[in-house]
Amino acid sequence: MAENKFTDEKMLAQCVPMSKLQSVIGGKWKILILWYVAFYKVQRFGELMRRLDGITQSTLTKQLRELEYDGFLHREIYKEIPPKVEYSLTALGKSFIPILQTMMAWSEKHLCPDYINPYQEQQ
Repeated sequence: MAENKFTDEKMLAQCVPMSKLQSVIGGKWKILILWYVAFYKVQRFGELMRRLDGITQSTLTKQLRELEYDGFLHREIYKEIPPKVEYSLTALGKSFIPILQTMMAWSEKHLCPDYINPYQEQQ
């Protein structure tokens, strides 16, 4: 698991399952990264940069690596010129989709009642 303030033993002792989850998704952009990769199935680095308005290249790189290290993302490197890298969800990442969908529904209902969701399941 990627090291951060939530992996400290004192923090983990408070509530182990929630502290572990916080250590994985506790980055400013991680939930949005997971959301976009889940919705689009595969995302390239540049696509994520464009979708995540305000993120720096170094921050995106760091958070992608942490999500990969923690088992949520798979990184596929294609040996081309220029190099092509694609990110997709692992089985663990896919198991998190219902939680992302529940979070989205809760936010729509309680925080953004007038929001029209363009991320409904594609048919």
